[in-house]
Amino acid sequence: MRDLQKFYIDGQWVDPKGHDSLAVINPATEEAIATIRLGNSDDVELAVAAARKAFPGFSQTSRDDRIALLERIISAYKKHSDALADAITNEMGAPEMLAKNAQVAAGLGHFYVALKLLKNYSFEEVMGTTKVVKEPIGVCALITPWNWPLNQIACKVAPAIAAGCTMVLKPSEVAPLSAHIFADIMHEAGVPAGVFNLIDGDGVGVGSALTHHKDVDMVSFTGSTRAGTLVSQAAALTVKRVALELGGKSANIILDDADFEKAVSRGVKGVMNNSGQSCNALTRMLVPANKLEEVIEIARRTAASVIAGDPMEATTVIGPVVSQAQWNKIQGLIAQGIDEGAELVCGGLGKPSGLVKGYFVKPTVFARVTNDMSIAREEVFGPVLSILSYQNEDEAVAIANDSPYGLSGGVWSADLDRARSVAARLRTGMVHLNGAVLDANAPFGGYKQSGIGREWGAYGLEEFLETKALFGYDEV
Repeated sequence: MRDLQKFYIDGQWVDPKGHDSLAVINPATEEAIATIRLGNSDDVELAVAAARKAFPGFSQTSRDDRIALLERIISAYKKHSDALADAITNEMGAPEMLAKNAQVAAGLGHFYVALKLLKNYSFEEVMGTTKVVKEPIGVCALITPWNWPLNQIACKVAPAIAAGCTMVLKPSEVAPLSAHIFADIMHEAGVPAGVFNLIDGDGVGVGSALTHHKDVDMVSFTGSTRAGTLVSQAAALTVKRVALELGGKSANIILDDADFEKAVSRGVKGVMNNSGQSCNALTRMLVPANKLEEVIEIARRTAASVIAGDPMEATTVIGPVVSQAQWNKIQGLIAQGIDEGAELVCGGLGKPSGLVKGYFVKPTVFARVTNDMSIAREEVFGPVLSILSYQNEDEAVAIANDSPYGLSGGVWSADLDRARSVAARLRTGMVHLNGAVLDANAPFGGYKQSGIGREWGAYGLEEFLETKALFGYDEV
C-alpha cells in the first residue's frame, strides 16, 4: 500500500491543505494499492501562485534552454519507464506489454516530438513592416484522464514546456500513480520550481477551482463531453482559452471492395484494445448489407481470440476496465443493446468465464445495429463493437456523420482514391485509411461534441501560444 498523500508544488513535495483521502483501487484485484489526498481550493491557490511566480522567468528562457530541459526530461523518463509501466498496470489494468509498449511509449513519443519541433519551430514572422511573434500563453491547468494516463499528461506537458508555459496538472484521481512518478521525473530533470506542479483531487474540489481561477490563462482538458461542457462554462467567466479532447463514437466504413478478413479482424481488435477505453476507438463498424453474414462470422471468430484476464499474465490481451462504476455503466449499455433488439454475436452481460474478482468485461460484438440504438449513439467506453449495415456508399457516409461526435473514423477500400474520397466526406477530425496508424506529429482532435482545438505536433504546440503583432517594427 503506497502512501501518495503529498502534492508537488513549487519544486517540492508538500502536505496538502485538503483533509479527505481516497484509496486507489487495482481494477484487476479490487484491492486498495495506494492512498492519495483530495485537494481543495486552498491547494489550488498555492499551486497556481507557484506557477504564476515562475512564469515571468520561464517564459523568457531561450530556445536552447528549453531544448536542454526537454532532453533531460526524456533521459529521466527512460530511466523510470519500468516503474511507469508497472504503475499503469496496477492503477488502470493495462496488460504489461500494452503498458510498456503503448502507454509508456506514447508518453515518451510526445516529448521526442516536442523536442524536434522546438528545434525548428518559427516563433516569429515578418509581414511587411509588421513583426508577428508567438509567445507562451501563461499559466495552464492540465486536467487528464485515467484511460491513457501518461499519453495525455505528456501530450499536454511537453508542448507547454516547449512553449515556455508554466502549469498545474490534475491527473485522474482514479489512476494517479504514474502521474506521481512523472512528477519525480520532472524534479529529477531539473524543471525549475513552479514550472510544473501536481495536485490530486476530483472535479468538484480541484478541477472546478482550476477552471474558475483568475490567474489560470488556459485549461487543457481531456475527458467526457459532459465534463468538458462544465469546464467551458467555468472558463468562460474569465475568458480563458480552453482546449477540449472529449468523447467519440467513431465509424469504421468497410467498402465493398475491401479485404474483409483483414479489415474486420483489425477493426474488432482495435475496439478491444485497452479494454475499449479509448475515445478514438472505431466502435461503429459499417459494412455492406450483402456482406453482413461474412462480417459477423469474422467478428465472432476474432472476438473469441481476445483473452480477458490478469494483466500480469503474458497471454492476456485485455485487462479489466478501470472501476466498478465503469463496469456498471458498460453492463447497462450492453443490456440496452439486447433490449433494443440488436443481435448479440458474442460476449454480453457478466464477467468472462473463470474471472470472479476484477472489473472484467466480456469482449462483446453486436450486429444488425441501427443508428438510433443506444449502443450506436452513446460512448460505451468498453470492449463493445456495434456492426451496422448500409446499402450504398452515400448511406454509409450519412450513417457515419449521424452522430453528435466527430473524433475519428476509418475507411477501408482496395482503391486508395476511393477511400480518400469517402474520407473527405466524413465530419470528423481524423480518418484512418486502410488501417493506417496514428501519427504523433499530426493533429489529434475532433469536430462537434468531440472537442475544441487540437493536440500533438505543431498544432498542439500552438494551443499554448498567444500571437502578438508589432506594427511598424521595420521601417518602410
